[in-house]
Amino acid sequence: MLSEIHRIECGSPGVLAFRGPDAVRFLNGQLTQDVRLVEKGGVSLPSCVTDAKGRLQFRVWLTMSDDGALWVEGPAGPVAEIEGRLTRYLIADDVEVIDLTGKWSLAHFTGAMPDAPKGVMTRDCSRYGVAGTDWWIPAGLVPAFPAGVAVLEGDALEAMRISNGVPVWGRELAEGTLPPEAGLDASDVSYHKGCYIGQEVISRIKSAGKVNKRLARLSWGAALPTESLELVDATGKPAGQVTSVSPLANGAVRHALGYVKRGVEQVFVSGADGCRHEVECSGAASGAVPGRGVRAENGL
Repeated sequence: MLSEIHRIECGSPGVLAFRGPDAVRFLNGQLTQDVRLVEKGGVSLPSCVTDAKGRLQFRVWLTMSDDGALWVEGPAGPVAEIEGRLTRYLIADDVEVIDLTGKWSLAHFTGAMPDAPKGVMTRDCSRYGVAGTDWWIPAGLVPAFPAGVAVLEGDALEAMRISNGVPVWGRELAEGTLPPEAGLDASDVSYHKGCYIGQEVISRIKSAGKVNKRLARLSWGAALPTESLELVDATGKPAGQVTSVSPLANGAVRHALGYVKRGVEQVFVSGADGCRHEVECSGAASGAVPGRGVRAENGL
């Protein structure tokens, strides 16, 4: 039912359009995701841009546009930096890059949507940890949004993001993060497509089966404080870092996200009052599930 779907306004992201006979092959050598999965259209998928040491530089989304261009979407602010990083390795490939920032806005729906108005490009996408739909709206077009679909924003949006385990830049993600630490290996990384910048390190982490810390979904009693929190183990030693705390309680439970050190079996949260309380801890969702009809090769 549409009443169970929410609309999330995503503004006007940065969009780089890659065209040309070598576009797919070139981007496959730069991004952790298998670009061929979006080549037929219908779906948007997340990907990491990593350095030679496998560490995160940017997180982006891949889309094949209706006119056959491969879109690399990210925050509008650093779009020039993203373009500079990707085109640094563009030497002999037959690829044209066009900056479309400001020419499209994005509305995301947390669920499957009926046909969009004329002129709107739709893609299956799971930006918030559940299967959803992107509406790409060209500048100047004011579409009629479906009646009965409420806008999700503010504290309610942040609470949903955290409860679904979706990492964001500046909280869970930062330059230098290893994608497997943030659980992005389950959603953003292909281990079957071949080489890309940083591939050797990320594959070696997979083979070793361990990182020094992992992003986890956390929960504790709603009555506990939400600030000045530390994660500790059963002996009181530091066990990780809280990165996000839901501004809204879910009944008697407060959800959060945080990094937990490898080898810690029991996690406690220590508040400013000095008291320790045991934390429920599970793997983070990493904010992506496969689009409908798309093969999932990474256990998504």
